[in-house]
Amino acid sequence: MMNCVYVSDVGRVRSVNEDCTWVDQLESGYTLAIVADGMGGHQAGDIASRMAVDTIIGDLGALPTGLSAEACGEELKKAILHANEAVFRQATEHAEYHNMGTTVVAGIFAGNDGIIAHIGDSRAYHYRHGQIVQLTDDHSLVNELLKSKQISEEEATVHPHRNVVTRALGTDERVEVDLNRVSLEPGDILLLCSDGLSNYVTPEQMALTLGSDDLGLQGRADHLLQLALNAGGDDNISVALLEQHEDAGSGTKEWNS
Repeated sequence: MMNCVYVSDVGRVRSVNEDCTWVDQLESGYTLAIVADGMGGHQAGDIASRMAVDTIIGDLGALPTGLSAEACGEELKKAILHANEAVFRQATEHAEYHNMGTTVVAGIFAGNDGIIAHIGDSRAYHYRHGQIVQLTDDHSLVNELLKSKQISEEEATVHPHRNVVTRALGTDERVEVDLNRVSLEPGDILLLCSDGLSNYVTPEQMALTLGSDDLGLQGRADHLLQLALNAGGDDNISVALLEQHEDAGSGTKEWNS
């Protein structure tokens, strides 16, 4: 069983939190975590992210027990594509929601093995023994420029269009979902976050925080949030942490909303 916590904050500049974050163990025993970062005027981003999360939870709530991680991942992908249809239809039918959408990064685990699915620039990181690895590849303009060597890593961190995504849930009738497999050993931590964290907190800071033995899992999530706020807090900030318990058979859960 995993320890799971999440925190979300409007930040220091925005008036509405358009992020939506959810972590829980499903009735069938799988662990599901989702971070969605909405976009769109008139608070449409708030609606898009909430619709996406609610649709995914609803679709996966009745999963049968005993599925492999790969099978769970396929169901997660189907749920995300269903959420894309729902958000796109809402935006098409209501003028005030025109062009609304959301990023999404989600992980579903059957025991130690999980599948990460994502669209957009919300990220997943895997922490193990002091090292942190980014599991997702941003669907963003800046990442495209970076991969084509048109800008440097340093330029990417301050690029004026670093919040522009090239793929989002709900903005188009069809969308592609990227999937990555991950296995968590005892003591490993999976970090899911919106770009309100990853744009302001470095991987090195993340690794130092996640490796801090004097903080519980909730304290580490709170500290990551505070680091983003201290760096300006110009965006909504959401963090979800899933830690594989040292005794995987008898772990406890922590929840925070």
